Formats: sequence, structure tokens, C-alpha cells
Amino acid sequence: MWIKKLTLLNFRNYEKQSIELKPNINIFFGENAQGKTNIIESIFLCSMGKSFRAKKDNEMIKLEKNILQVELEYEKSDRDGKIKIEIGNRKNIFVNGIKLKKLSELLGNINVVIFTPDDIEILKGGPQNRRRFLDIMISQLRPNYMYTLNLYQKTLEQRNNYLRQIREEKKDENLLEIWDEKLVEYANLICRYREEFINKITQKIKNIHNEITNNKEEIKIEYKTECKDRIEFKNLLKQRRKLDIIKGYTTKGIHRDDFSIYINNKELNTYGSQGQHRTAILSLKISELQVIYDEVGEYPILLLDDFMSELDKNRRKNLINYMKETQVIITCTEKMNIENAKYKEYYVKDGKIFDKEEI
Repeated sequence: MWIKKLTLLNFRNYEKQSIELKPNINIFFGENAQGKTNIIESIFLCSMGKSFRAKKDNEMIKLEKNILQVELEYEKSDRDGKIKIEIGNRKNIFVNGIKLKKLSELLGNINVVIFTPDDIEILKGGPQNRRRFLDIMISQLRPNYMYTLNLYQKTLEQRNNYLRQIREEKKDENLLEIWDEKLVEYANLICRYREEFINKITQKIKNIHNEITNNKEEIKIEYKTECKDRIEFKNLLKQRRKLDIIKGYTTKGIHRDDFSIYINNKELNTYGSQGQHRTAILSLKISELQVIYDEVGEYPILLLDDFMSELDKNRRKNLINYMKETQVIITCTEKMNIENAKYKEYYVKDGKIFDKEEI
């Protein structure tokens, strides 16, 4: 799969811009704060229906404008397609001219794997970063996952509200059974999805990491959850009920899941060096790319937002080896020379994109 054309209207610092892309490597270079990451963000938006950095959709609308529009034309092995997203007072999403009723209908039309300098926080930061990594990957391949996850989050919010009502208004504690049943149902489904994809990553990452480290490091992943067994999780909710009421929120559930990475049987978060963290995230993301390929039969689009500069020569070489059959969108501050590869360069300045031949 590859993106043929991207058109932006009032998106971030772009007033009106149309870009035709190549099916191999596309490099956008220029100084900081000129609009390079905005290109990556617009593509991610068309894949996932939301930004990877904005908390609110309207943050992406150009200053002093009321509405933005992103159009993306793509080609897959079996079909061509067009995605259009409009964001103003509300968000409207169209695929091939048909307005979608729910976000899950967008997921899977184009698949992406994104690298950013902040990705090191997937491993070094809190569990929410690792859950988000799983959520992005799984929802592209199992659209029903995002639907179920949203149901869980709504039920969790309702349960938390009722916990506070029990504490403050002395509401009937037994009515928590209504939300407990739903939480258990949704959590069990989400857990099975996550376990499935952790297993798929595990099968890939060992060989990838061995190759990158010249067999010097062995990598393992351990999924941590308390929601695998429905009966056990329901009993856990009952055991924690008094504490949940005191705290005013649900202290156990799928929203507390995590996974740990071990290098040579030592937990990376505790004992890993900065270099080991960088290598592990590289292995993790390449595994994601390969899992998506196995699932859909085509490589996803690789989005590298100022990530190449984070890698030393050896890690950069290892990543390039996995780019051969993939469309890649790279942003960087300086021109980049990629050996033995076809690529096109674009210069970005003040929300305008220039073909290298034009400058």
C-alpha cells in the first residue's frame, strides 16, 4: 500500500497544499517549526481518525480558520481509495465519498507504523504509553477492538461516577453489579486481543533483536494483566469494592494492563542502558511492521518523524534494511543520503512544500 497524493486545507500551518508522493522513500527536510511533522500527523489522522499529538481535534485547525480538510489518495494491491476528513464544529470522515457513521469503519483502510523521538517513552515511561502502542496497532487490524475499548472506557467512567455517588450520596452499593458485569465482559475481549498480538510480536522480535545486536542480546516480552479469567476478575472487583468507593475510581481492570521487556533476563526499565532502550524500541516497531504485513499481506506505511537522527549508524542501517518494500515518509532537519535506495526530497519552509528540483 502507498499514498499517492495528500491535500491539506487549513491544517496546522498549511493554508492550501497538495503533495504527490513516491511509492518508496519520501524525505521532507527543513528547519524546525516549518511544518514537517504536520505532514506525518495528517497521514496518521487519515489512518487512525485522530492525531498522535493533539489532545483536541480543533488544535489542528489553522489559526483564524474555522475548518480544516485533509484528503488522501492511496493505492493497495486490490484497490484504490480516497479518504477525506473535515474538522470544524464536528468531525466528518469520508471513504470513497461515503460518509462514515463510526470511527471503526475508517480503521484498516491504510495501515501505518510511526516512529517519533518520543517513542523511547513507550518503554521508559508509564504503562499508559505501552497500552497506547498496543491500542494503535491492534485497532488497525481489528477494528472491533477500538469499538470494544470505547465501550469499556464508557462503562469504566460510569462505574467511577457511581463509586463517588456511593461515597458522597450513600447510593446503593449493590447496583455496582450492573457495571461490574459489563466491565468483565469487555475486559475479557480486550485482554484476548492484546494477548494475541503480544504473542505475534514475541514471535517476531526475538529474531529481529538478535540480528540488530549480532546475537549479543536476547529479548523477551511479558504481558501483565489481571483480566484474563472472567471469574477471577469479577471476584477481584468485588474484593476491591470498598477501596474503590473510598478512592472514587476503579483500581483494577484492563486500563491497568502493562507489558515488560527483558534483555538477557533483566528488566529493561530497571537495568537497561539508553542504547538498549533505543535498540529495543527499534526491534519493537519493526516487529509491529512485520505483524501488520502478515495480517494484511502488504507492508504498512512507515512514518519516521525526525527519528533517523536519534539512531547511530548501525541502528540506522538496520532500519533501512526493513524499508525495501515499504513506502516511507521521513522528516529531518537536513538533507539525508540513503545508500542503495530510491528516494525523493521535499523542502519545507513556512507551511509550504517545494520539490527539491524547484529550489
